[in-house]
Amino acid sequence: MKSLPIIDAHQHFWDLERNYLPWLCDEPMIPFRYGDYSAIRHNYLPEDYRRDTADYRVVGSVFIETEWNPETPVQETHWVHELAEREGLPSVMVAQARLDQPDVEDILAAHCGYSRVRGIRHKPRAAPSPNEVETGAPGSMSDPTWRRGFARLAAHGLSFDLQSPWWHFHEAADLAASHPDIQIIINHTGLPADRSEAGLRGWREAMSAVARQPNVAVKISGIGVPGSPWTVELNRRVVLETIDCFGVERCMFASNFPVDSLVASFSTLFEGFMTITESFSESERLKLFHDNAVRFYRMNVSLEST
Repeated sequence: MKSLPIIDAHQHFWDLERNYLPWLCDEPMIPFRYGDYSAIRHNYLPEDYRRDTADYRVVGSVFIETEWNPETPVQETHWVHELAEREGLPSVMVAQARLDQPDVEDILAAHCGYSRVRGIRHKPRAAPSPNEVETGAPGSMSDPTWRRGFARLAAHGLSFDLQSPWWHFHEAADLAASHPDIQIIINHTGLPADRSEAGLRGWREAMSAVARQPNVAVKISGIGVPGSPWTVELNRRVVLETIDCFGVERCMFASNFPVDSLVASFSTLFEGFMTITESFSESERLKLFHDNAVRFYRMNVSLEST
């Protein structure tokens, strides 16, 4: 199945010699869900990505904002467009905007001046565990100021990439129901880090609840477990239960490279996804690996390899 056309629905580039990304440039390093991330604190550009994906028919990609300096978010969009014009990648992008900041309207308008921008990501404030959720916390999905900024996405025709642990998905479901005209795309499978039976049960219930909102889709990515190799056995349940919750029409596979290179090679990830979905029909797999990303990110790509 390496002839299957792939749209990588979530990937990053960065040039740390030219640009300031605090989490990759500053000391000390921040706490990170995969632990020590020093191995990715170097430039990662299209030539590196093409090397990592050389054995696969990747025909397009979706660049997701990289926690660039929040004082200059539109500079990242400008840099990405220069890169894409020169290198042919990425195909489209999701930009950064702090939805709870007073200048959010100006930032959204500036991003929309660039042709490849399709959506926005701003990670809402999250509690460290399910029993520590604080309704209405500043910067959270239930914060009125944050929600007012979120509501502005509709006027600009922008989707929203949501990266949040699953225990905030009751807020996400309410957000989606309140704004049915805004497409929400869950990042990294709802972050099912706790693979205990109780942890997976809570994750599955949260995913099922938010999936009831028709304007919510999901990217299956970012499911590495620190200290464990990325295997089909470890991740089969997460992948299949996600597809069961959202249906084939609302799921996309993605690499999260180079971040997920901390836990697996591109080949390990996509061979794993292909193995887990080997019983699916050809048309279903085409949706998961290609068509859904084209639709949700409004892409115009040819079936020629990058």
